[in-house]
Amino acid sequence: MSVKPVSQLTPNTLAYETTPLVKPTGFREYDARWLFEKEINLKGIQALGEGLGTLIHELGVRPEIVTGHDFRGYSASIKMALVTGLMSAGIKVHDIGLAMSPMAYYAQFDLDVPCVAMVTASHNDNGWTGVKMGANRPLTFGPEEMGRLKEIVLEGASDLRGGGAYEYHPDLTDRYIADLTEREKFKRPIKAVVACGNGTAGAFAPRILEALGVDVIPLDCELDHTFPNYNPNPEDMKMLHAIRDKVLETGAEVGLGFDGDGDRCGVVDNEGKEIFADKVGVMLARDISALHPESQFVVDVKSTGLYHTDPVLKANGAKTDYFKTGHSYIKRRVTELGAVAGFEKSGHYFFNPPIGRGYDDGVVSAIAILDMMDRNPDKSMADLRRDLPKTWGSPTMAAKCADEIKYDVVDRVVERFKSMHAEGAKVSGQDIADLITVNGVRVVCEDGTWGLVRASSNKPELVVVVESPVSEVRLHEMFKAMDAVLRENPEVGDYNQTLAELA
Repeated sequence: MSVKPVSQLTPNTLAYETTPLVKPTGFREYDARWLFEKEINLKGIQALGEGLGTLIHELGVRPEIVTGHDFRGYSASIKMALVTGLMSAGIKVHDIGLAMSPMAYYAQFDLDVPCVAMVTASHNDNGWTGVKMGANRPLTFGPEEMGRLKEIVLEGASDLRGGGAYEYHPDLTDRYIADLTEREKFKRPIKAVVACGNGTAGAFAPRILEALGVDVIPLDCELDHTFPNYNPNPEDMKMLHAIRDKVLETGAEVGLGFDGDGDRCGVVDNEGKEIFADKVGVMLARDISALHPESQFVVDVKSTGLYHTDPVLKANGAKTDYFKTGHSYIKRRVTELGAVAGFEKSGHYFFNPPIGRGYDDGVVSAIAILDMMDRNPDKSMADLRRDLPKTWGSPTMAAKCADEIKYDVVDRVVERFKSMHAEGAKVSGQDIADLITVNGVRVVCEDGTWGLVRASSNKPELVVVVESPVSEVRLHEMFKAMDAVLRENPEVGDYNQTLAELA
């Protein structure tokens, strides 16, 4: 049996050095995230590895795992603490070193290893750490596995059977790059700004795209784990505006932005207009369904309603399933339905063969976008954007709300809108046409304008998204109405960004 962790410890004490610290809220719906040193210590990370190894044996999976780490000042030490725990639980560890998350997923296939534990805080601020885990490629854990892992770790119920092993694979990077570049180059040298926010993708994405013939204009691609310019988050308007400025300065045809662990891709067109990832997904779905008629797609509930109304997708016989937000949820749903692709508004895209292997890879997504541009040489990225039916959409906005209370607040908001619907109350001056409650609540008005509130799965926040097919005025009215209901709950704090930052 392992040592039972505690949820609070004082740093710079004997207890802090000898006792596992693991705050329970770090176990999220489909991965794990903690503030390092405040919510988890190295002994706690070791306990996590012990618990994960125990769970792998429980699941009856071959006890071998791929691990890698992102570019943060503390990630390598966290990974080795995790490795220690995994080995003590009888797991053979295949370490690929510094990597993007999709490189770890690729290694599962390349090395024929069933499990993965990627040490990354993705786009979270410095100070955060986390682990993305899976035991059935290309899937990652969902709530059931995360719940069992939490139980094992917090109860100190790990089975320290020993017998683990360690192997380092220094050539995995070259094999991953070869896997993506041993194909035909683009027919022309597309000029692209490639922005990495000084995160891990800077070591890999520009090199891969250049090998495919892209005329790469690097932006913040030097690795720097202090993130001196902005967080590497292609949903953040600060990063998108930096890409916009570089696109306009250089006359690039497209701007591509990668998040901290390289599994997401954001897009800015040649006119400097950010295209939110759900709209890029519609563009890709149009392109893919033209090549593969009657394609099945999966999107998350934060995404535009165009997947159901777009005339081109209808003409191509495309079918789209709206599902829970979260990379593990969408990935699993794509696999269940045998979908060609899945798209999340956050920028996680999942491509099944012939495009990908089912997992989210920001570079594969970028290549799919560039392939679409290559197949439409007479149209700019802005032209392809304008071809879509016009809607007005918000970025993903996040209001602060503590992990311990955020799900209760969302439950209250859901019940509030259900009561309003039952009473025939109006939202932003209109009747409620539909309430979608598969993940938080998506409130749809009679004119098609909608707003979503859900709990963030990886940060102490509530997520808000709004869209209108009618006008920008309706977009703002809907946001005001959604925010008014949120503000009935005093636990809800300020937003990280608002509609004003669209300008």
